[in-house]
Parts: sequence; C-alpha cells; structure tokens
Amino acid sequence: MLRVGVVGATGYTGEELVKILLNHSKVKLTSLTAKIEKEEKYSSIFNKFIGKCDIVCKNLDIEEVCSETDIVFLALPHGVSMQYADAFLKKEKKVIDLSADYRLKDVTVYNKWYGEHHKDKENLAKSIYGLPEVYKDKIKKAKLIANPGCYSTVSLLCCLPLAAGDNLGLSEIIIDAKSGITGAGRRASVDLHFAEINENIKAYKINKHQHIPEINQEFSNIADRDIEIVFIPHMVPLSRGILATCYIQYKEIVKQQEILNLYKEFYKQSPFVKVLDEGRLPEIKDVAYTNYCHLGISVSEDKGLIVIVGAIDNLLKGASGQAVENMNIMCGFKQEEGLF
Repeated sequence: MLRVGVVGATGYTGEELVKILLNHSKVKLTSLTAKIEKEEKYSSIFNKFIGKCDIVCKNLDIEEVCSETDIVFLALPHGVSMQYADAFLKKEKKVIDLSADYRLKDVTVYNKWYGEHHKDKENLAKSIYGLPEVYKDKIKKAKLIANPGCYSTVSLLCCLPLAAGDNLGLSEIIIDAKSGITGAGRRASVDLHFAEINENIKAYKINKHQHIPEINQEFSNIADRDIEIVFIPHMVPLSRGILATCYIQYKEIVKQQEILNLYKEFYKQSPFVKVLDEGRLPEIKDVAYTNYCHLGISVSEDKGLIVIVGAIDNLLKGASGQAVENMNIMCGFKQEEGLF
C-alpha cells in the first residue's frame, strides 16, 4: 500500500482529498497536517469522519511526515507550498501541489499575478502541469505535479481540441464562467457571508483573475503560438460546481458535426471527459460530487461561432479529484481508481 499524507488537511480541498483517499484501494492515509491551534483527531475536527478517520491532525513537521509517507499532497494557499515542496522532494517524496506555485513557468508572470516573488525556481522548472488529458505521459514520470486550477481545468477542457487542431483560423476566445462559493476557499470574508451570496450572482476580477495566465500558457503551448483569452468569472449561490460557456470565433465557416467529431476523437482516451451528443448541454447537477467534466457543443455555422459549454465540480475535477487522478497516473494505478 502506498503511504499518503495531506498537508493542509482542514481546507475544502484537503477535506475532499481525505474523503477520496480513505476509499482508495491502493493507498493508506498515514499523515494529516494543518495549521491548527490544537492537535486532535481528524474525526473531532470533522464529525463526518467519526469511525472512519481517527488520525491525529498535527501541525506540520516535515521530518515526521516524510517518515510516514511515500507521496504528499500540498493543499496549501498560494505562496505557501513553495516554502515546503523542496524539503519533501529532497527526501525523495513525490509531491502533488494544489496551489498555483508550480503552474506558471515564467516567474515574472507569477510575480505579477500573485503579488510575490517565487522562492523555488529550480523545482518550478521541473514541475509538470497536471492536466491528464494532455500531459499523461509526462505525469507518469513526474516527481512534482502542479495540479491545475478549477477555472483553468474547465476552460482548457472546453477549448483545447480547437487550439490543438487550429487550422480553421481561430481568432478569439471569450470565456464566461460561473463558480460555487467553495472556489474561494474556507477563509472568512464578508463577501462570502450567506446574506451576500444568497439570491445573488456577481461578476468579479474581469480580465484580472489569477487563472488567466495559466489558461493562456497552456493554450499557447498546445497551439504553438500566443493565445490570449477574455475571461469573465462569476460567483453564484451554489456550494460547488463550475459552468463555463466559451465563445470561440473563427474567420471561416465551421460545421457542427465536424467540431463534434473533433472533440470526441480528442477525448476518446480520457475517461473523465464526456462529450455530449448534439442538442445536449451540461448541467452542474450532473457532475457535482464526481470527477467528470461534461462538454456540450453548439455551432452557428454561418457565423463561424462555436459555443462550448463545460461543467465540473470545482472541488473534484477542479482540485482534489484531479490531484488523485494525477497520483494514480504517477504510481501506475488505474486512472479511475478511487474516483467516481
């Protein structure tokens, strides 16, 4: 059994990781740590784990965690993961980081969008972007995975087949995405109070969201040319889930069936991406609490406009589920192991 630890186990993504790993047939959860005032059983922090997980959640001691684990998930805030990843890697532990610290390859871009200087450029250069639908072969050999952001995951899955096969003259990508409030994390904030969120929808960080450079980077890599998106995120009164509507303009006439065939071919080896048949569109309720991404396609053939709608659970395919998917690939397990 692979011994697994979660650093940052009390956040939303940490909690989801624990839930998945406890039911994973190939691993044993051996270490839980977080920044906490009192070290106590995980089941005392979250009652849902009574009788399921009595591991004592402790403050982080790297030496102790390394003695108990083979692979470590870092479910930590941006800017914090890079303070610890190197120590685990030097102890020959595989690391899957759920923050943004190892996603952006250009440190000047990271500095600009996250407001601080990168402290681990050496490991940044070695990290692998953990989008299995594109980088599965690299993930198999990786020691440090940069797990993609939630908005980035659904946006990339919506549009990558077109960027990869761009011989039709793609000229513009506009992404309108709506997320549940768990995407903001477990921190206390007036903006996240029930009275502020309930019966309300609001746009925020228009063309300023920190996932924009991540999406641009990956589109540009696969298209082998610079691509910049327009990205408009919204917060909606849901606990979890993201629905992204992507508008992709071409300079030439495009055909519905041609695009649908392109997507089905692109994702035929991707177990967690389901391309819906013509006339069907994704809904959050169909992917919530799963690791699946559903994609729907509508083409205005005379206008050259392709609309792709994608839906994921932001805490699973957008975070913890995808992180476990990456672990499965790294460790030679079945990609779907432990996931639904």
